Amino acid sequence: MNPPDLIERHFARLRPEQKRALHKLGIRTIRDLLYHFPARYESSGDVGTIAGVSAGAEVTLYGTVRKPDIRKTWKSRRPIAEAWLEDVSGKIKMMWFSQPYIAKSLHDGMVVKVSGKIAGAGAKIYLANPAIDKSPINPDEANNSLFSRGDRNRGDSSRERGVSSVPALYPIYPESQGISSLWLMHAVRKVFETKVHENIEDPIPEEILVRYKLPSLSSSLVFIHAPQKQPDADAARKRFAFEEVFALQIVMQQRRNALLREEALPVAVDRTKLADFIASFPFPATEAQMQAIETIVKDFEKPHPMLRLLEGDVGSGKTAVAAATAYLVATSLPKGRIAGALQVAYLCPTEILAKQHFSTFVSYFRDHPIPIGLITGSECRVFPSKVRYEESAKLTKATFRKRVTDGLIPIVIGTHAIIEKSLSFKYFAYAIIDEQHRFGTVHRQKLATKDDIAPHLLSMTATPIPRTLALTLYGDLDLTVLDQMPLGRKTVITEILGKEQRERAYERVHAELVAGHQAYVICPRIDEPDPAKELALQAKSVKAEAARLKKEVFPEAAIDILHSKMTPAEKEKTMLKFERGETNILVATSVVEVGVNVPNATVILIEGAERFGLAQLHQLRGRVIRSTHQSYCFALPESSGETTRERMKAFKNAKNGFELAEYDLALRGAGELAGGRQWGVSDIAMEALKNIKLVEAARTEAAQLVARDSDLHNHPSLASRALAADKEMHLE
Repeated sequence: MNPPDLIERHFARLRPEQKRALHKLGIRTIRDLLYHFPARYESSGDVGTIAGVSAGAEVTLYGTVRKPDIRKTWKSRRPIAEAWLEDVSGKIKMMWFSQPYIAKSLHDGMVVKVSGKIAGAGAKIYLANPAIDKSPINPDEANNSLFSRGDRNRGDSSRERGVSSVPALYPIYPESQGISSLWLMHAVRKVFETKVHENIEDPIPEEILVRYKLPSLSSSLVFIHAPQKQPDADAARKRFAFEEVFALQIVMQQRRNALLREEALPVAVDRTKLADFIASFPFPATEAQMQAIETIVKDFEKPHPMLRLLEGDVGSGKTAVAAATAYLVATSLPKGRIAGALQVAYLCPTEILAKQHFSTFVSYFRDHPIPIGLITGSECRVFPSKVRYEESAKLTKATFRKRVTDGLIPIVIGTHAIIEKSLSFKYFAYAIIDEQHRFGTVHRQKLATKDDIAPHLLSMTATPIPRTLALTLYGDLDLTVLDQMPLGRKTVITEILGKEQRERAYERVHAELVAGHQAYVICPRIDEPDPAKELALQAKSVKAEAARLKKEVFPEAAIDILHSKMTPAEKEKTMLKFERGETNILVATSVVEVGVNVPNATVILIEGAERFGLAQLHQLRGRVIRSTHQSYCFALPESSGETTRERMKAFKNAKNGFELAEYDLALRGAGELAGGRQWGVSDIAMEALKNIKLVEAARTEAAQLVARDSDLHNHPSLASRALAADKEMHLE
């Protein structure tokens, strides 16, 4: 039995602000409450009582703050913060010398944990400068288990359920205003006292629990909310991590099985023609590119649609792989036809990137008479033009749609406009999605099932994804990695500079401009922060920095700006000027993060570097790795804390994006390179992604189970859990 009950039925006296806080935490049902896991645990350790302390002892005490105040010493007038700490056994004074602000942070009745040394002597002992933390633990229960009051007379039966009266670890829960960690702890206890947790059907089949030595659901719920020792909590967290990854894998395998039952339009594989096309590239293809192309070609030769993720570092040549395989499809005749061609849709996340890929494809296909179309929110174009072959021509949307519907444009590149119902393909055979992580699963499915046809699907990303994350989030896709850079590419020289070293970066920019090259300057903001807003992000803005650089640093340079609030026409005009070399320095936000390709740009300055994720930093650095010139990246963080230094060091030293991704996963449990918040994957599952064996085991078990019971008729609780995981996961 699953607990569908709304939380209000069990906690009838909830105040409106508590209901709002619970909803904000995603807690609407008893199941939600039970799956709202502690973020960490606090141990009462060898906690003493106030009555039992003695002078000179190092102690940890739980108690309630009374009468916080500030006074000054009689002779030196030195300020002292003081308060009383009270527990069931008595009270003791706490004193903080020359720290009056501490008194302001305390209030009467506040429940705290304090640690420090007992000073003074006899009846005048006191706690001197103790460390003090707000505690979710009721002082009366500091030496009791979470369940001790309810279990004193239950004998051995309580221990059999994993509940005992031995001193425990205390759970610290994610809170929201109106709901404290202590409230959540007591709420869980009330639910456990009803034994609801013992009647919830376990979504993980019994044989899998046994195979991987995982505790049952009821035991795990007790272990994670009220562990008696850390190994209990660890075992429970491992089990719930496996459960979530397993549920996600079930969803992926079901999706994969459904698509593999479809038939694909047959692609005529002519390797001789393909080799001639690749030979016409303006550069020699790398071995990694050739292997990726061959892998995709073999998928084309199978009767079912390809489902593949192509992961390649910045500048590794994914677009060339896409072009070569698109050529093969666009030169294939539809089955039973003597004219026409199969069609390709290439979906891009931004208009800038769509136009750039259109331009790149035009250069690749210039000697091959295959029409290529571009559709964005602002315009439609087709190459070649009927008037001048070497150029593209603008079309109305109606004309463009008719040509695609009639099968006259084999390759269509565009933004979300490609997914619109008003655009239909005649022989849709191949879908390419660039920057996979920027599109939701819904987008991917919508394109892959357009017009009720199952095309081959190639998803591509330059965002480095650790293997465990790729296997989990893209478990329905086969993985191909481009791990080789084009010949002649030099490693970007990366430096992390403090404020006093800024001139070094400017000197390099001057040198590059003199050499005829160009530069990017990246800022976290578009406009200056509003001085009236206290919490406004205090960081360099594109507009102000561009003006300052022009006035104070590079008066002779042509400087322009680019940011997300500009219209598509303004962005295109700005990028065109930069591509033509009319602009020397482009000051921009991270809008240039993905795909912008200007080979003559050889230096990039990233202001407020610590405000960007490691993935963004790596992508931004990739803007200056587009040629055989030596290129430079200067990261200019505004803060210098330990975390910033660690991250900047990793950014500088990582040889490639994949190494950086693995580092970020180890450091931050998937971090901002592949953030759990971004995908709707819980923190507990993100931690599990450090364990490749766990992920592979979950994937193997899911594949085998779905192969036997694709609709999970024999596993209704697992079907329900998988549905919940699918709803929670959003690959936006």
